[in-house]
Amino acid sequence: MSDQVKRVIINSKLTTVSSRPVEPGKTHPLSPLDLVMSLHTLHLIFYYEKSPFRFFDLDPWRVSLSEVLSLYPPVTGRLARSEGGEWEVRCNDAGVRILRANVGVPMDEWLRSTHGSEEKDLTVREEMPENPSTWSPFLFQISEFEGGGVAIGLSCPHMQADITTLVLIIKSWTEAHRQQPIRHPPIYPRVLHGRAVPSTSVTSATAYHAAKSSSSGSQTSCNVEMATVTFKFSDSVIRRCLLEIQDQCPDATPFDMLAALFWTRVALLKAPKHSHKYSLKVCIDFRRLLKEPLPYGYFGNALHFCLLSLGEEDMFSSGGLGHVAGLVHRHVAGLGEEDFLSVVNWLESQKGGPPFRMYGPELTCVSLEHMVIGDKSLMYSAAFENNVKPSHVSCHVGNVEGEGLIMVMPSPEEGLARTVMVTLPDQEGIARLCEDQAILHLEPTTLFTGRL
Repeated sequence: MSDQVKRVIINSKLTTVSSRPVEPGKTHPLSPLDLVMSLHTLHLIFYYEKSPFRFFDLDPWRVSLSEVLSLYPPVTGRLARSEGGEWEVRCNDAGVRILRANVGVPMDEWLRSTHGSEEKDLTVREEMPENPSTWSPFLFQISEFEGGGVAIGLSCPHMQADITTLVLIIKSWTEAHRQQPIRHPPIYPRVLHGRAVPSTSVTSATAYHAAKSSSSGSQTSCNVEMATVTFKFSDSVIRRCLLEIQDQCPDATPFDMLAALFWTRVALLKAPKHSHKYSLKVCIDFRRLLKEPLPYGYFGNALHFCLLSLGEEDMFSSGGLGHVAGLVHRHVAGLGEEDFLSVVNWLESQKGGPPFRMYGPELTCVSLEHMVIGDKSLMYSAAFENNVKPSHVSCHVGNVEGEGLIMVMPSPEEGLARTVMVTLPDQEGIARLCEDQAILHLEPTTLFTGRL
């Protein structure tokens, strides 16, 4: 712990408000998909090898952030209870908190030698107070490394935004700074509520959510200290792997292949299950999967969680990786608008009920394939200067429980290259995963191993 204190030191705090005032009395209601995420937090970190900041308190970077915040009244607002008792945001333009920090090592050493748990020091982690009327829910942290380079951390309660929304806040900031049009401006109308026509059918997703809500264990706080490691796979390796499994799954995506790989390898770390049944909770963004797609700028949560369970024969059959990847692909490709909106309907009907944890207890795997448009990704397009994109992006979810979390993300190489962040409930499991021959065969670059 003392090493952590020495490596990341907070040296100042300030508040930034939007450049244009918000209309009096404006509020932003949270959707059922927002409210169900209330036990979790999000923490996004963008690394830049060249720091764009000089004198942040006075220079144009803070000015461009204020301009962007004018588009995001819910970001500068404060949480409060509505007349019905639900959380909403009062858009009072109270501003966002920004912390400045110094990291006592060079960026390359930090990426190589830091434990994944210590990386969280680059974002603000504050518990929401009982009365959040003066608390800034969106928190920035600007951390400058020894010898150059900077990490921009952005944190918020998960019930106010998902990963796509956080990425686009940063991306919009970079576009405003370069005096470019905002490519994906925020959209606030409750478009999902209007589409959620009651359905008489009960989907497997609604049944799963109902089962989770009735489980008292999922409402308790999570005290297990999770360990995290990051693997980066090149475009050429992913192309080779997809070609190798083409006969079994000709339409496999990088997510299908990597979800199958890490699911099976994590399963082998644990003792055999008596039920001989293995479950993976899959999380996908459905903005672009509706019949009338939502814009990327849809502000809030547009995540769908569903469960895929396989028997021992399917998990470890002679069909190998291609067989499991095919089952993952068919499961994800089979999801449609009825699945997504049936969950919205069910959550709407359960308003006022106790919250429950969405990440866990089953091993959860998050797909960010929707962020890849052509050969480019939204998160690696966040460049403060022309052609100076992030060198790495990390994302952490707070209050994960159970078997762990896998995130399959875009990579700075772009194309089919992917970054995989793995969070498990013990450091020993992470260490064994780093030595797993099936993973090492794909020649990953490994970050945040805790080794120099």
